[in-house]
Amino acid sequence: MKSKLGLLSLSIILSVFNSQAAFAKSDAAHDWIIRSRAVFVKTDVTSKVSTLGGHVATSSDQVPELDFTRFFNKNIAAELILATTKHDITLNGSAAGSKAGLGSVRLLPPTLTLQYHANPTGTFRPYAGAGLNYTFFYGAKTGGAATSLKYQDNLGYALQAGFDYMIDERFGVNFDVKKIFLKTNVQVNNAYRGQVRLDPWLIGGGVSYRF
Repeated sequence: MKSKLGLLSLSIILSVFNSQAAFAKSDAAHDWIIRSRAVFVKTDVTSKVSTLGGHVATSSDQVPELDFTRFFNKNIAAELILATTKHDITLNGSAAGSKAGLGSVRLLPPTLTLQYHANPTGTFRPYAGAGLNYTFFYGAKTGGAATSLKYQDNLGYALQAGFDYMIDERFGVNFDVKKIFLKTNVQVNNAYRGQVRLDPWLIGGGVSYRF
């Protein structure tokens, strides 16, 4: 059921991104932007762990990111981001010890946002957006106090703000900040369960190309 829900959510994200029915087609010369960013990922963790107590902490990560933006008119666009991150997990202040390692896990979080671009023809082009995220947890590796780990894929929400500073008609530099509201259920050693809110910040900069 969890796998089917994940595939359905991803299908909805991709379908909305490709759909043009909700908006009139843009009359701009260039309707797409592709960006390449370097992104710093900082989780903002809160957790509740049954039996063992304590709280979960995760490491930060720096990753490359690719995104595609489709304009429906001069001001309204949708952006789909693609990236994957890796985080080391620890359980602090629990019955298992002051700092118990729980291995690591990778996250694949395709995120779709609907954006408003305030100055679409200027040199400085700010935008803000909001949308959906579906995070897949994969590649979990045990370590320390953990002999088995299971994470629940889950749907989340995203807020976004950023800008493009255009060098010419097609090329620009980009700065972007996203806040993703995401929680997961974790099972450790097939016995201990916890609910973890990751709520990561994604802070990125890179280059943009409009076509």
